[in-house]
Amino acid sequence: MIEAVLFDLDDTLHDDTLAYQRAARRVAHDVAAERAIDTERLFEAYVEQVQTFWQGLSSATLGTPLVGLRARMWYAALCEIGIDDTALAERCGADYNRYRRDFLELWPGAALLLARLRLQGRKLAMITNGFAETHREKIAILQLEEAFDEIFIADEVGMVKPDPRIFQLAASRLGVAPERCAMVGDRYDRDIRGGHDAGMFTVWMNVRDETVPAGGPQPNAIVRTIAEVEDALPPGRKD
Repeated sequence: MIEAVLFDLDDTLHDDTLAYQRAARRVAHDVAAERAIDTERLFEAYVEQVQTFWQGLSSATLGTPLVGLRARMWYAALCEIGIDDTALAERCGADYNRYRRDFLELWPGAALLLARLRLQGRKLAMITNGFAETHREKIAILQLEEAFDEIFIADEVGMVKPDPRIFQLAASRLGVAPERCAMVGDRYDRDIRGGHDAGMFTVWMNVRDETVPAGGPQPNAIVRTIAEVEDALPPGRKD
């Protein structure tokens, strides 16, 4: 029986990839119009910077101020295409943060799923490797604060997925044994491997059509959309 369900945030409850790429492309378009450069070259250079940072995220990098970091990522992307301009990079970072808010939207069915799980008497928690500096605002825009019993953001707890301790902390705060918890997420290495190592039922929301790495633990369930999650979960507690 599953008494609690833990969710990742980005690309699990909403399409974060679409939101950040739309915002980044809009910034790149603005710069292209001003500096007569290729929009796609700047966009691709920025995406590479973003992917490198998040793939290398660890507890050692949790103290990095994210807003300033975004300006530095834009600076590196601009330098990649031959523009050395720190003031422009800072403006790109600020514009990116502002534009991204316009594209934040839950996956269809996400709010209904959370409400249904609540009605079933299951406890809910969110575990995200994001930074409170930006993710608290994102959670508010997506109107998710009241949907969860607990929210765990990496830099607030000093741990990042797949560290099993962050999953165990969530279970402890919810008052539910790890084996009675399910972890739902889109990142195999962060969400599924971490949840598995903590002793939880795992639901891989495989939005990128990836394969389980060789030798990696098999998820308990694999779905493509948030709407499939409820049917993938074992029953809740029977009172």
